[in-house]
Amino acid sequence: MIPLTLAEVASATGGRLDAVADPAVRVTGPVVTDSRELEPGGLFVARRGEAQDGHDFASAAIDAGAVAVLAARPVGVPAVVVDDTEVAFGRLARAVLDKLNSGLGGEANLDRLPQVTVVGVTGSSGKTTTKDLLAQVLEPLGPLVAPPGSYNSEVGVPLTVLRIDESTRTLVVEMGARRPGHIAYLCGIAPPRVGLVLNVGSAHLGEFGDRETIARTKAELVEALPPAAEGGVAVLNADDQVVRRMAERTEAQVVMVGESVHADVRAEDVALDAAGRASFRLVTTDGEARVSLRLVGEHQVSNALAVAGAALSLGVPLDEVASRLSAALPRSRWRMEVTERPDGVTVVNDAYNANPESMRAALKTLASLRPAGSGRTWAVLGEMLELGESSIAEHDAIGRLAVRLNVSRLVAVGDGARAIHQGASLEGSWDGESVWVPDVDAALELLRAELRPGDVVLVKSSRDAGLRFLGERLVEDK
Repeated sequence: MIPLTLAEVASATGGRLDAVADPAVRVTGPVVTDSRELEPGGLFVARRGEAQDGHDFASAAIDAGAVAVLAARPVGVPAVVVDDTEVAFGRLARAVLDKLNSGLGGEANLDRLPQVTVVGVTGSSGKTTTKDLLAQVLEPLGPLVAPPGSYNSEVGVPLTVLRIDESTRTLVVEMGARRPGHIAYLCGIAPPRVGLVLNVGSAHLGEFGDRETIARTKAELVEALPPAAEGGVAVLNADDQVVRRMAERTEAQVVMVGESVHADVRAEDVALDAAGRASFRLVTTDGEARVSLRLVGEHQVSNALAVAGAALSLGVPLDEVASRLSAALPRSRWRMEVTERPDGVTVVNDAYNANPESMRAALKTLASLRPAGSGRTWAVLGEMLELGESSIAEHDAIGRLAVRLNVSRLVAVGDGARAIHQGASLEGSWDGESVWVPDVDAALELLRAELRPGDVVLVKSSRDAGLRFLGERLVEDK
């Protein structure tokens, strides 16, 4: 965090200092929304959540070392009072980024590139994995800040931005959306110079209404980029026709990535090993290099290509891009997280989130794995949330795909996933190959009774369906 006085915080957020706040006091510690994460010198942002109101923790925040609270009302302790803490939080993050890029409070030098290069990532799936890859591949450019986990909301993006300091050279920002205008708002907090659009799928279809609206929302990232003459770069998935057309919506330099002939940065000779890890030739207009990923799943090739396109445009040499991609490891939980138990059962926990596209990719990855000995493949699938009127049809299609991919056993978990079992049954599953169970406990009981050495178990659902905890319990079993 770049130090700010409370007077500067009030100016940045459009707020006012209450009577007990000293305008000269400086925020020198982290800015947090969880009072348990406070450190001395920090600032506590009092948000109203569904279950709790952060204003109720204002006194505890000061006791924990906060110098003040960003609040929507007086709270009896030093505070910057604003109309809306969420909006003010975003304004504060933008002010800190601007201050750093203008020379820590000095006059901005308009003849040089910003000190911090902001790289934005969006897409219906793969954002967090791609963000984690970017963080590992862009390290040669200097000190880098990237969010932990999936900090991709109107709260997560300011939290990420406010981690920067005077040494930061690259800021990677993951940008999610639940409504039109959301990504444009996030770009207002952290204006990107480089933007990656991975794909347009069916995630949150129930909230957006149709795929065209999702596409327009994802395109807000490339629309926010500066022109090519000012260093703007749009990295677009050439294999996704909807994303490819976004080239028409930006003045930035366009870098197409994928396996398509339209790609400037592409993968050729893609192959999977026995563990489902992809290798390929990374081909560019300036040469080629071999990449062997340590991440599981053929869909990781697309994520890696997007990272390569961004890194190359920022000046990372091709050989270094390839070697860093090959060395990169998973950094976020519950995303194709592979654990081999001592008894020979392999658990693939990919249950942080799910939509039809990511569910299909996970099933194809499961089908590509080669169980040891007489081992079987198991797909333990929960509900994909927020699909609206298409929910039953999409779940039915996933069940049918599991049968067509010859997955050995399918376990649909919970009422929302019942259509997965129904689809599998109608596609030709019989003799107990596909079953439906009411909840996680029933699934765990079934798996404990029937798993045997050599089996590979995929666990996948939307986060709020709770199957990631089933994956953890399976890992803990011996």
